[in-house]
Amino acid sequence: MPPKNTKPAAPRLPPLQKLRVRRPNQAQANPCVGIMTSMLGCWASSGYSAQGCMALEQSLRTCMDQAKPEKQKKNTINYHLMRLYPKIRGARKIDK
Repeated sequence: MPPKNTKPAAPRLPPLQKLRVRRPNQAQANPCVGIMTSMLGCWASSGYSAQGCMALEQSLRTCMDQAKPEKQKKNTINYHLMRLYPKIRGARKIDK
């Protein structure tokens, strides 16, 4: 019969040198890229000053003139992980 007051040992994780989140700030895709690609394709197929490309040029100008969204604040998770990691990891002897 197993002992009554024993708990299974908690799994231990291997030690980490650094604790970081990869790329917390993802760049937003530009909504005008698709229109610009089709306009460049139109120019390549029918020449630079083609009248058929005027509608695409106009839609690209309207897209580019629209107000830009507010800049997002930079994510500070890596700063806080770097600051708090020694407290999580515990005091360790520094090897030289």
